Amino acid sequence: MAKRIEAYVDTSALIAFVDRSDTHHPLFRRLFSEPPGIITRTLVVAEGHAWFLRRYDRTRALQFLSMIEDMKPLKVASVGVAEQAGAVRLLRRYSDQDLTLTDAVGLHLMREQKIKSCWSTDFHLGLTGVSLVIDK
Repeated sequence: MAKRIEAYVDTSALIAFVDRSDTHHPLFRRLFSEPPGIITRTLVVAEGHAWFLRRYDRTRALQFLSMIEDMKPLKVASVGVAEQAGAVRLLRRYSDQDLTLTDAVGLHLMREQKIKSCWSTDFHLGLTGVSLVIDK
């Protein structure tokens, strides 16, 4: 039986988990060692892949994708027209913030699925009242 989704995973959490030099690496290493039901979006995976490609090389970027494929119980949800439209509404609502479309899609998903916890180091992901794991 699939675990109940308890947290949304942002790009910054995945990077902190892999990058030992990241300040939040110990936290995310612990969280990912025995994760609850967690979910992310395909845009987060694309953003993470691009980060490793730019920061390192194609090999590290492909290793990142393999890690995502192997990571259980992480669910990777696609972004359709409805999700993108919901994200654009949030971008307009928070137009005073430097939100990316990826951030807004995550905010939309957390609101729609009533997810109360976000694994992220990005304060923008707490704009709608979701608890950031780094604040606990």
